[in-house]
Amino acid sequence: MQIKNLLRIEIDKNRIYGLDILRAFAILFVLLGHGLFLLPVSIRPYIGATVLDGVSIFFVLSGFLIGTILIKLLEKNKPSFSLLLNFWSRRWFRTLPNYFLVLFLLIFLSLFFKTGFNWTQTKYYFFFLQNFSSPHPPFFGEAWSLSVEEWFYLIVPFLTIIGAIIFKISPKQIIVLVAILIIIFSTAIRYYRYSKGHSYDLAIWDGLFRKQVVTRLDSIMFGVIGAYISFYFAIYFSKYRNFLFVVGLLLLALPKTPLNFHLMNDKIYADVFSFTQMSIGTLFLIPFLANLKTGKGFIYKTFTYISLTSYSMYLINYSLILALIIRPYFANHLDKHLYIIASNLLFYGLTFILSILIFKYFEKPFMNLRDWKKNKL
Repeated sequence: MQIKNLLRIEIDKNRIYGLDILRAFAILFVLLGHGLFLLPVSIRPYIGATVLDGVSIFFVLSGFLIGTILIKLLEKNKPSFSLLLNFWSRRWFRTLPNYFLVLFLLIFLSLFFKTGFNWTQTKYYFFFLQNFSSPHPPFFGEAWSLSVEEWFYLIVPFLTIIGAIIFKISPKQIIVLVAILIIIFSTAIRYYRYSKGHSYDLAIWDGLFRKQVVTRLDSIMFGVIGAYISFYFAIYFSKYRNFLFVVGLLLLALPKTPLNFHLMNDKIYADVFSFTQMSIGTLFLIPFLANLKTGKGFIYKTFTYISLTSYSMYLINYSLILALIIRPYFANHLDKHLYIIASNLLFYGLTFILSILIFKYFEKPFMNLRDWKKNKL
């Protein structure tokens, strides 16, 4: 009973169940992708063929949610620098405590358990500069997407609010203008790098195109476009939700089908437009899922729990649990069924349990403090 209370999370009834489902699937795709090497070699390709890019889903969902907040903020308040500071402080209360908790923990553990670890390189991680326009270092691999997110939080509200002040244009105009400009910018960066003719290799593609701030900001901006349509053209956002949901699923599934194999082998698609396809596919799911307001029963609680703890799961599952705890002791024994079962139970079990504890006793208190500060103002 005490353990059950230790892991119990209070669920806010105002949450949108459909978006929790999308967030839950995103983190499950991340975990499955990272945990592939724990599976028998014979079935890895089949499981891998079902795994979508969970981080790209997170990007679009984040853009939709933060874009909605930003639009409502600008529609209700006069653009000002204090409004910008308030927005930044609320986002940083939400994202930075968990990030720095895991960063400091990884630095501490790596100093003692990783041979040749150079802790001085971690200074870039404190300012999210480790992959701004260059390949992400091996240390704390998950942090690449946090850099993209944090620079989005920094750049987009600044351009939107300051742009509205300087040019004296409406939120409706400045939001869509900033979104389109950033989508063009990131796509152009990818196209420029593609045109330089880098030899195609998965590691090069991952470092040069997939995991840099300048090449991926557009993925989040597609979510902002979704927020823009949802707020200013709500009737169309809702009217075509079923059709868009089907099209979105097809766009997400297409890279996994034989029909798209020739495109995946085409450099311009892989380097430039594969990210656009994934973002648009995810965006098309949102109108339908945003209409699923609530649910009930075990499945509802499961998806909501996974969604609530997804940020903590993302931060700890790979570098902390998989690389530092599981891989050193299981990597050389995964030809034995008992070790395969034990390693998977340990990986998923530790990830879920520790994430709940971090959310409940560390992340949630910081969010409560953020809300308390807002109410005091």
